[in-house]
Amino acid sequence: MATPTTSTSKASSIDNAEGIARRFWIKFRKEWVCAMYSPFAVCLASGNLRIETFRHYIAQDFHFLKAFAQAYELAEECADDDDAKLAICELRKSVLEELKMHDSFVQEWGTDAAKEATLNPATIKYTDFLLATASGKVEGVKGPGKLATPFEKTKVAAYTLGAMTPCMRLYAFLGKEFQALLDAGEDSQPYKKWIDNYSSEGFQASALQTEDLLDKLSVSLTGEELDIIEKLYHQAMKLEIEFFSAQPLVQHTVVPLIKEHNRAEDHLLIFSDFDLTCTVLDSSAILAEIAIITAPKSDQSQP
Repeated sequence: MATPTTSTSKASSIDNAEGIARRFWIKFRKEWVCAMYSPFAVCLASGNLRIETFRHYIAQDFHFLKAFAQAYELAEECADDDDAKLAICELRKSVLEELKMHDSFVQEWGTDAAKEATLNPATIKYTDFLLATASGKVEGVKGPGKLATPFEKTKVAAYTLGAMTPCMRLYAFLGKEFQALLDAGEDSQPYKKWIDNYSSEGFQASALQTEDLLDKLSVSLTGEELDIIEKLYHQAMKLEIEFFSAQPLVQHTVVPLIKEHNRAEDHLLIFSDFDLTCTVLDSSAILAEIAIITAPKSDQSQP
């Protein structure tokens, strides 16, 4: 498989001093790369994802977004700063707008997949994690009924944003990456509406706003409390991969991840065996030795 490294190299060049949200995004690069190259994401980006799988995803995502909006609501109640409350309220409204995109799919299909579908374990695990965090049920943190001071409540708001920020940044990232694969004015991509939504300026701004808010809420926290946020961030990223992997994908696909190789800008890493599986071992030397040994003598006599 040929892997473009332009996007990841840009991410790695970000200054770590910009805030914990960006530092965590860089630190857990392996997770978001896995999400980007998950079979579901690759098929969606290529446009050959079967509609049945996409409908199942939309149904699961509908329930996830409802939990996401509820988590924002709980975080808003915990925040003691008016500016933070307003920012969280705006973010919650953006989730409600996102749900309207799901409604538009329902209108196109003429059936409500969300009502017909059964929640899969990955969706339940993800939503339970979000709502538990937003309710203050975090290891090492007092329960919501025992939060004596506004500062303690604010910590729960920070923990909640730590669990929500990776999802926002991941979808904003995927939207931009998938948008880059589309030709200008291309309408043949069946999931263009999904890509346009997450690559839009509005969603990109919401993702950045979420990260900025996480940084703001974390300024006064101790190192131990920041460690808790890091664990929540990491857990959310892993749950997102599980969410993608849980979609019922029963198809084989080979997708060009870039349209044209620009040698001045792109660097490709080839790491595929003959059976098209990836390996962590560099077999170039072994293959070269085999080629030399098995080469006809007539070829070996050539300069």
